[in-house]
Amino acid sequence: MTKEAVFTMKLEPQLRADFMAEAQATHRPASQVLRELMREFVQQQRNARDYDDFLRAKVEAGRVSMRAGVGRSNEEVDAEFAARRAAVAVQA
Repeated sequence: MTKEAVFTMKLEPQLRADFMAEAQATHRPASQVLRELMREFVQQQRNARDYDDFLRAKVEAGRVSMRAGVGRSNEEVDAEFAARRAAVAVQA
């Protein structure tokens, strides 16, 4: 991939010195390390956004089913799983 963009940033001198030392200790150019960090950040943000979208869709689907009378109340679910836990406890 060609590198045509320049990225300038301000940071504390000690942070820069520490970063440069650590990059050198791994025998990698600082620019390569920064590109990797940026790619990881971009991917994390995309994953978080995708998960938020997924979760929002699941919640909306639940709301739609409740409005349609298809879903079950929290009390019904709690009662069902209490019964399941009790059945397992009796078997143990």
